[in-house]
Amino acid sequence: MIDNSDTGAVQGVGDVIRLAVAPVFLLSGVGIMLTVFTNRLARTVDRARDLERNAAHVPPADHAHEIEQPLATLARRGRLLNAAIALCTICALLVAVVVVVLFLGQSFNFRISYMIDALFIAAMLSFIGAILCFLREVFIATATLRIGLRRPH
Repeated sequence: MIDNSDTGAVQGVGDVIRLAVAPVFLLSGVGIMLTVFTNRLARTVDRARDLERNAAHVPPADHAHEIEQPLATLARRGRLLNAAIALCTICALLVAVVVVVLFLGQSFNFRISYMIDALFIAAMLSFIGAILCFLREVFIATATLRIGLRRPH
């Protein structure tokens, strides 16, 4: 015979699993954003290394314009992407903690609503910060983009 308290406990875990599905989907999206950020950072680092390698072929008088300014821009972009990666990683960690707290609350009958609220708000603020860093990096990248022929100065 099945004990009704066990049935209620299993049903409670089922409810928690249903609640945990949304944060798990959010983790998938955050993971995709992390992939985007790390790929952009890798391309930025590769571009900076190429510029540094080509610096030997540029006359010293042209270094400021041809090498130093683009390197400074790439360094700034790299810092923004690094911040976006850090904030996105913090978001993922907080969302994972939300899932753990959901299960702990169910298992030990804790009152967790305020903790879940705080963790989720912190995760979303972190994600917003990551997106803002990414947006700024995109603005910098497009502002320095040169398409077509160079115009004489």
